[in-house]
Amino acid sequence: MASEKENREHKDSVFVDLFYSDETAKKNLLSLYNALHDTNLQDEKLIRKVKIDDVLYKNFKNDISFEVNGKVIVFGEHQSTVNPNMPLRCLLYAGRAYEQLVDEDARYKTELVKIPTPEFYTFYNGKKDFPVEKELSLSDAFIEMPGKNHLQLKVEVININTDKAHEILEKCRVLREYSLFIDAVRKYSGKDGAIKKAIDECIDRGILEDYLKRKGSEVRNMLIAEYSYERDIQVKQEEARQEGKDEGRQEGMLLSARIFHEVRDNPDATDEQIAQKLGCLPEDVGSTRKMFGI
Repeated sequence: MASEKENREHKDSVFVDLFYSDETAKKNLLSLYNALHDTNLQDEKLIRKVKIDDVLYKNFKNDISFEVNGKVIVFGEHQSTVNPNMPLRCLLYAGRAYEQLVDEDARYKTELVKIPTPEFYTFYNGKKDFPVEKELSLSDAFIEMPGKNHLQLKVEVININTDKAHEILEKCRVLREYSLFIDAVRKYSGKDGAIKKAIDECIDRGILEDYLKRKGSEVRNMLIAEYSYERDIQVKQEEARQEGKDEGRQEGMLLSARIFHEVRDNPDATDEQIAQKLGCLPEDVGSTRKMFGI
């Protein structure tokens, strides 16, 4: 029972633990930062972690943020379909981050307040096909085409599935080994003791060996929580799609009923006249006539 309670309450993903919480996290973060920027920073004291909860992912920690070398970096991970609203969510995230990074009194000073340059990345390792790299823009969501002074935010989505062979996997060893570990977990998916088998295989192959030896049971609990969260998201998405279909079907039935009564009560009216009155298409009127033989 204790382990079940632990599984339910664990909030962090393996990705977050590796790059934010573990004792090797700062070293891993610097490695990933260097891979993205072609730098060679080694001093872990350069990193200042920024803790932001429940902005990108509700009730599950699958993102990290930190300040380093004059930048504030936000990393997120996706195992399901990449959400096109990531730029909007990152905008909200950035606001929360700057509240921590910029002194409140400084915001009201007359001189310009310098702030860390923001960068946003999402690492995708889902099963569905996705480009090796793709940029998502906040402006794609604007209702009207933006003017010259519009707000912009971009999120770089990087596919870290090993079969895509993105160059970052060669530049950052820990990210490559993390991706190989996820491959192993999927290979054993559906089998008894799947996660344990994946962990044992990776240790034998030298993949995240030290990390998995130290935290094997914790990794197991994190993965159980992580995949339960992913399944929950997928179920909710399917329910939302079904609700949309049901609503559309019901609206269609109501429209057909309205057209039926209008055609019956006004037999001399044309399809165009009825469509204009009901706010629908003439084709809708025609198909209803055929359906009811009127």
